[in-house]
Amino acid sequence: MKKLKVFFAVAILLVTVSFAHAQSDKTERTIGIKTEKIKVSGTCGMDKRRIETAAYSVDGIKSAVWNEYSQILVLKYSVFKKEAGDKAQRSVASAGNDTEKYKAEDSVYNQLPDCCHYRTMHL
Repeated sequence: MKKLKVFFAVAILLVTVSFAHAQSDKTERTIGIKTEKIKVSGTCGMDKRRIETAAYSVDGIKSAVWNEYSQILVLKYSVFKKEAGDKAQRSVASAGNDTEKYKAEDSVYNQLPDCCHYRTMHL
């Protein structure tokens, strides 16, 4: 009988601890966070750093991750900063990389290192 009580006590303890741990994992919480995927042109790791830094400079941006191969920037930002996604696109374009909505100015694009030139010439 004593073993049965100990068994139930341990089982209840394990269940309680696992629920408490699941509730305290802040990385899984998405309440109040909007996720947006944006096409951003680029070619290399230098572009990745420039794109992510430009996006992070916008108030409200919680996460900015650009994938060099898919050319997709995944933004996570506060729902209370509704303009953050658009502002991030403007910031990225002003840094020299074209986005879905905004094209980088030619003068800025031309100052990028040669390895970062992603536009093709059409003859």
